[in-house]
Amino acid sequence: MSGFARHRRSRLIIANFTGFEADLLRSLASQLVELLRNEAAVPSDDRDPFEAMMDFSGPTTEPEDPVLARLFPTAYPDDEEAASEFRRFTEGALRDGKATAAVTIIETLEEAGLPPELTEDGLMIDVELDEPTAEIWLRSFTDVRLALASRLGVEDGDDDVWAALPDEDPRAQAHDIYEWVGYLQETLVEALTTD
Repeated sequence: MSGFARHRRSRLIIANFTGFEADLLRSLASQLVELLRNEAAVPSDDRDPFEAMMDFSGPTTEPEDPVLARLFPTAYPDDEEAASEFRRFTEGALRDGKATAAVTIIETLEEAGLPPELTEDGLMIDVELDEPTAEIWLRSFTDVRLALASRLGVEDGDDDVWAALPDEDPRAQAHDIYEWVGYLQETLVEALTTD
């Protein structure tokens, strides 16, 4: 995989993934969707649309899961009441937006030819994104990286710690995935800003 680039003629943003890479991205996006939708903060989808739109009964406390706490930080750390009210009015919609963005990655990969079960060696997936879809992917990459960083305990300036881990250490492998998603994110930003 060479990252994202802007096609000279069509102006679409393109990338080529091996079947393994595409399946890994689908898995990461799926895990993010599951995390976002499995906690009680998400309202039921069977409500009246107007009622759902006017519902401000979202969560009022910080999520217990460290990944969710990182994805939805406290807006007013020095004012518990204001933080609670802000979270109540915003977190549900933010969760839905993040889940929808991750689903966009899954759907785009599957529309590009990624089968439900990856069984074929040598499969290549060519992805073409218009700018709005590329921006959705970019936001979701940020969420995936934050989730991985939270689970791994990645901190600024700790590159030497990760480099010292043996290759067979599962944490080193997970950190490699974190770095890879960062690379994808970086090339996507470059492609979006290229005229």
